[in-house]
This record gives sequence, C-alpha cells and structure tokens, in this order.
Amino acid sequence: MDGGSAVGDLLASPRSTARMASSMLAMASAPPSSSVGALEGLKNTTVSLSSLRHRAFGKPKTVGLRKIQSPGRITMTAAAVQVSRFEGVTMAPPDPILGVSEAFKADTSDAKLNLGVGAYRTEELQPYVLDVVKKTENLMLGRGENKEYLPIEGLAAFNKATAELLLGANNAAIQQGRVATVQGLSGTGSLRLAAAFIERYFPDAKALISSPTWGNHKNIFNDARVPWSEYRYYEPKTVGLDFEGMIADIKAAPDGSFVLLHGCAHNPTGIDPTPEQWEVIADVIQEKNHIPFFDVAYQGFASGSLDADASSVRLFVARGLEVLVAQSYSKNLGLYAERIGAINVVCSSSDAATRVKSQLKRLARPMYSNPPVHGARIVANIVGDPTLFNEWKAEMEVMAGRIKNVRQRLYDNLIEKDKSGKDWSFILKQIGMFSFTGLNKSQSDKMTNKWHVYMTKDGRISLAGLSLSKCEYLADAIIDSYHNVS
Repeated sequence: MDGGSAVGDLLASPRSTARMASSMLAMASAPPSSSVGALEGLKNTTVSLSSLRHRAFGKPKTVGLRKIQSPGRITMTAAAVQVSRFEGVTMAPPDPILGVSEAFKADTSDAKLNLGVGAYRTEELQPYVLDVVKKTENLMLGRGENKEYLPIEGLAAFNKATAELLLGANNAAIQQGRVATVQGLSGTGSLRLAAAFIERYFPDAKALISSPTWGNHKNIFNDARVPWSEYRYYEPKTVGLDFEGMIADIKAAPDGSFVLLHGCAHNPTGIDPTPEQWEVIADVIQEKNHIPFFDVAYQGFASGSLDADASSVRLFVARGLEVLVAQSYSKNLGLYAERIGAINVVCSSSDAATRVKSQLKRLARPMYSNPPVHGARIVANIVGDPTLFNEWKAEMEVMAGRIKNVRQRLYDNLIEKDKSGKDWSFILKQIGMFSFTGLNKSQSDKMTNKWHVYMTKDGRISLAGLSLSKCEYLADAIIDSYHNVS
C-alpha cells in the first residue's frame, strides 16, 4: 500500500481518523528504523487538514503536527486542540438580581448596602431564621422521621395546610373537594408547573403579565412556550398604579386569557390595588371569561396578617371563578433554601379538581419526580399546631413591622432633607418588602457607583435589607441621584 492510498483510506471516515491518530502515537514509541519508514511513506503526500477535521468531527478543528529530531531517533507528536461539542453554546447573561449580590460582595466600601435581593434581614442586616422554625426542626429531629420519597403531589399534611392557609379552613371550595393542590419547588417551581399545564391543555391561550413584574415570570412563560403580553400597571408620573390602563388592557386581551396577578405586595413596585379596585378587576376578568392566575409569595409578610394578604384570592374564589394560585414560603417563614411552595387550582367541581391534579402530577413526574420533604414538614407542623401557629403569626408581625418602620423612617428622612417640594408619599403607599423609587437606570447606576447602594436597574430597592440606622444615608443617596442625574 503506498502513502497516497493510506491517506485516502484514513480520510474515509471519522473512525479511520482515529486510527491514524493511534498509528501516529505508535510511531512515536517505535524503533527509529520503523518510524522513519512510516514517515517516508507519507512524506510526499498532501493532506487537506480541513477536510480531515471536518470528516472526523463534523466541523473544523485546529490540528497541528510536529516532527522532533534527536540523535538517532525521529519522533512525531500530534498537538491537537480538542474543541468541545458544546462550542456553539453561548454565555448566558448574568441574572439581573443575583448579579447585584455578586457586585456587592466585591465592593470593599464600609458604606455599601445590598438592597437588591428580596430576603429578610435583621436590624443588624443579618439573615434571620425564625425562632418557630428552629423549635419545629428540633421537634422533628426528636421524632426521628425518615427521609423516604414523598408522593408526586407532595406531603399530604402540607397540601391540606397550605390550601387552608390560602383560602380559609371553612372555605366552600375546600369542603367540596374542588381544590387541586400539588406541592411545588417554592413559588418558581409552582409557577413553572402551572405554566406547563397551561401550555399542554390550553395551547391557544395567552398569558397577561403586569408591566413591570418579577423578572422570572417572563422566563417561566418563555420556557414553557406560553405566549404572553403585558398589561399596564405602573404609572411613572405618580409612582403609583395605572388602574385605568390595567383595566383597558385586560379588557382588550383575547377571551379566556390567563391573567397573572400578584396577590399582595406587588413585586417590584410594592403597589397593590385597593379592595374596591380588586372588585373591578374581578368584574372584568369574569366578563371576559379570563382565568385569574395569582402569584402569592408574601402572604402574612406584607401586612402582617395572613387573612388580609389572602383577601384578593378569596374574593375571586367567592365569586365562583376557577383560579390558579402559586404559593411560596420563602419569605413568610424564611425557608428560602428549602424550596417549599404549592400550586393550587380551584375548580368548579370536585371531578374537575381530581382530573387537574392527576395531570399536574403527570407533568411533575418527568420534571423532578417528587418534591423535598423537610420544608413541607416544617410548614405542616407549624400550621397544624395552634401554639406554633400563633408563634409564627407573632414573628411575622415583627418582621412586617420592622419593614414598615424602615419605610416610615426613609420617608421622614427624605422629606426632611429634600427641599425641592417633591412628593415622596408614594413610599408610604407602597407595601411589602420592596419599594419602587422612581429612579431610572442612570440614576440607579449613580446610586451604586457613587454611594455603593446596590439595587436593580429598574429602581427597585428591598427595604428588608435596610436598617433604621442606614435610612439617612440612603435618603442622601436617593436625593442626590434623583436631582443630579437626568
């Protein structure tokens, strides 16, 4: 076999290319005479490296050959740059919220403030584990409970407790078996499971989300391939609710749309409709045959009252509407890392609820098989024990109260220091852990670059990450950035 024929054979397939590489390595360790003979056979042959690489890997690769001479010996080495099959995968952009924390950690200033991530902090700006959670975990540890798999739908005691907490234990929908509840991976996982359900059983439906909304809502619907559009919500001129725009956009949406609503403490604005406005919203949704889809991430954490913060959802259910509700226990119980939440679907009949639950389970099975047990047991034990439940409510009131105090102090500092006559009262009208400051991107950038205040670029700050002692400093930063940056 001559050199040209050998190369032709090697070019025939990727497998042949691999054999060529093996042969070259063998030549490197062979006696000098045999190595030289093999090299002579290939000496006058021209090989198209790009063709060779293409046939071997399906796309061009960088391959180099080097001949090294030493006394009495010639060795051939193959210097190949192995290109990953994932070369076409681009770098994802950093998460706009979690990226704030990374930048904060890198800042060495003593004055720095992290107001980006929505997690509760003490007055000393430290993470907080609720006392009732610690007590409950100790009780659970004493029982020696196992770590067996949960059913696909989750812990039965948790599902019962979370539905009753949301709707009220004596709610007719619960008593009539019309609520399909499936434990989810906190609020995000519960929303994602519901979005998959919408995509499968309402393929022509569209979702409506507020403008602005929590950034992950768009990601969830995009990944579930549920088309969405926005309805007006925020009015920049008043830093308040654009109620007329909201109603007009919900009316203009195709009949049967899924309208995503924030049950309380709207994220990112902190602006909630009044009880009277919720009635009008329910009227329009009912007229248009829309399906309300609530995201309830702050029940009890916004106002300090579990019942008050669930009033919007209960209004819709009382009207006989079929409703989807995603719940999270990250904020109100501080179970951020436990990933505990639920998706509830309130149906018009118990038969429909049974079928809906079966399909939610079917969707969950290939996603994550079954949910984690630890956080579910914590919730079930606290809600199911009157003493623990009252302790939880008391701690929630303290957390909500601290945020209210910070909100008031910030407002007081702003009106004391800002002599321009600007109305800062919107800060007091907002509710929950977030405040929409009305600062634009350039102004938010100055907050970070000059004042070391880390926040999202839409002007949202987390008051849960602010202490009373830092309110004056933050007021100075807001006034400077608002008035001196256009």
